Amino acid sequence: MPLPKEDKIRLVESLEQQIRESCALLLTDYRGLSVAEITTLRRKLQESTAEYKVVKNTLFKRAAEQAQIPDLGAMLEGPTAMVFVRGDAVTTARTLYEFIKEFKIPVVKGGYVEGQVLPAEQIEQLAKIPPRPVLYSQMLGAMQSPIVGLVSTLQGMISNLVYTLQAVAEKKAA
Repeated sequence: MPLPKEDKIRLVESLEQQIRESCALLLTDYRGLSVAEITTLRRKLQESTAEYKVVKNTLFKRAAEQAQIPDLGAMLEGPTAMVFVRGDAVTTARTLYEFIKEFKIPVVKGGYVEGQVLPAEQIEQLAKIPPRPVLYSQMLGAMQSPIVGLVSTLQGMISNLVYTLQAVAEKKAA
């Protein structure tokens, strides 16, 4: 049974508001997911400050246009569920792909992250980025390695000098 026009207008306005409040959008094909699996996915995504919603494509397309998001055309074919990301897009993408790894569905269609429409392949690459603390430690390690190398080289040179001086002192003493 179709929604009355006033309800559709309110729904589009609500979706537009959600789109504007989101820092990223991820689009999935939810075919094959049971209600229990969708509920599990929703809970997991809520932990990473995201919301999983099934919305009619035409209504979402109108809301996206009103929110001035470029055409998501090809991604809005077939059953589509939206992930409204309010926190870190990388963490949310990782959570989504962990769920996909476990249940083999849903299929990611693509997304809209930081002003760009991204295909599914790039969303998957986004999910593979290590967590922020790991990135910080990797960066710190990369910055420390030349310094550690220099210190090791200098210590080696000083040790060689000490051993040479000891050998000279022992030779003169003998």
